[in-house]
Amino acid sequence: MTDSMIRAGALRGIMMRGPGLTETLPFYQDMWGLCLAHAKDGVALLRGTGAEPFLYGLRDGDTFGIEYVHFAMPDQETTDALYAQCLDRSARVLGPPADFDDWAGGYGFEVLDPDHRRLRFRTQARELTPQPDWSKPKKVSHVVLNTPDMEGVQAFYEQTLGFRASDYSADQMVFLRCNSDHHSIALVRNNYASVNHVAFELPTLDEFMRAIGRMKQKGHVPSWGPGRHGPGNNPFAYFVSPSGFVIEFTSELQQIDEATHTAQIWSRDDPEAMDRWMTAGPPTPAQRAVMQGRPDPGWPALWPNTGGAR
Repeated sequence: MTDSMIRAGALRGIMMRGPGLTETLPFYQDMWGLCLAHAKDGVALLRGTGAEPFLYGLRDGDTFGIEYVHFAMPDQETTDALYAQCLDRSARVLGPPADFDDWAGGYGFEVLDPDHRRLRFRTQARELTPQPDWSKPKKVSHVVLNTPDMEGVQAFYEQTLGFRASDYSADQMVFLRCNSDHHSIALVRNNYASVNHVAFELPTLDEFMRAIGRMKQKGHVPSWGPGRHGPGNNPFAYFVSPSGFVIEFTSELQQIDEATHTAQIWSRDDPEAMDRWMTAGPPTPAQRAVMQGRPDPGWPALWPNTGGAR
C-alpha cells in the first residue's frame, strides 16, 4: 500500500438486520442511551450525541446479520476516486456513485467485501444538531467482524480501501484503521462470517463508567468488563442486546501517529494483554461463544447484478 492510495474517511456506524429487530428499539433508547432519529417501514435509525444522522440502524429481516457497514467520505471527488480504486482492484461494486434516496441522503456507492458484507461509502449526508448528553454514546468507535479468511479479508481492506494494520492479537485478530483511531474495523478468525460486536464511544472515562452504572441500575450487567484492552488501550464493557448482538461501551481509544507507529503482536496467553487492569480478566467461554455470532450469508444474490442497492 502506498501513501497515494485513497482511504475511507471514517466509520459512521452500522445497520443491523434480523427478525423483529425494531421491537428492541426501547432497549437502545431507554438503556443504551441512543435517540430515535428516524423510523419508517420496518427500519429504525438511532443517533448519538454528535452530528451523524445515525450510528446504529435496526432493520427487520429474515436473517440476523449486517445490512451494511457505513463509512464517511470527505467529498465527491474522493468518493469517485475510491470507487475507481475499487474497480481497479476488481472489487464487487454495486453500481457507480450516485445520490442516495434514503433518509440520510448524500452521495456515494456500495461494495461487497470478500465475505459478501455490504459496505456503504457516503459523503454530503444529512447532519444533525449535536445534542451533548452526559454518559450517552457519541459515535460508533469500531465494528469487529468474524471471518473464515482473515488474511484475505485483511488484504481487501488494506489493498482496496486503504486501511492499515495497527496491531495483531496473536494470529487470531487484526486491528485495522482508516484514520487516527487505532481501529475502525477489526477482524477475528472464525469458522464463518458474522458480526462479533459493535463498540460505542463515550467521550470520557467518567462517562464510560456512568454508562455502565446506568445499565446496571436498569438490571443489565456487563457480560465482560469493565476492563482495559491491550491493543487500542481502550476501556471496555460488553453487553448482549435483546436480539443477541454483542455491543460494547468504550472510550479513549488510542490515537495513532502515522509517522511513528509500528504494529505489534499481542499475546493471547498473557491475561494482561486482554485486560491491562485485570478487573475483567480474559473472556469466559460463554462470552467467546456469543461473540462468534450467528452465520451471516451476506449479499451474494446482489452479485453480479450491479444495479445498486439502497
